[in-house]
Amino acid sequence: MMPDPPYYAVIFTSVRTETDEGYARMADAMMDLASRQPGYLGVEHAREEVGITVSYWDSLQAIAAWKEQADHQLAQKWGRDKWYSQYSIRICRVERAYHFERGE
Repeated sequence: MMPDPPYYAVIFTSVRTETDEGYARMADAMMDLASRQPGYLGVEHAREEVGITVSYWDSLQAIAAWKEQADHQLAQKWGRDKWYSQYSIRICRVERAYHFERGE
């Protein structure tokens, strides 16, 4: 569960190449690494033809620090070099959030 807004969302949408070499291992490592970064709040993701990963952060400074983290920079380079044919990143401030969960 996220904290009360405001907080920030980084929306990463991507289209993969045919190359899978090392992708799953790197994706798992980046999820683990991100979860240990100051300001990290959580993540949601889905993959079909377009992959969508939304990570949540408590500040723009936390997002900037994650972007500059050395292992993350290496993953970004490999993503551009072999795993993604395209991607987009959008950074948004979450002003309001609603949640529904069906009870048993």
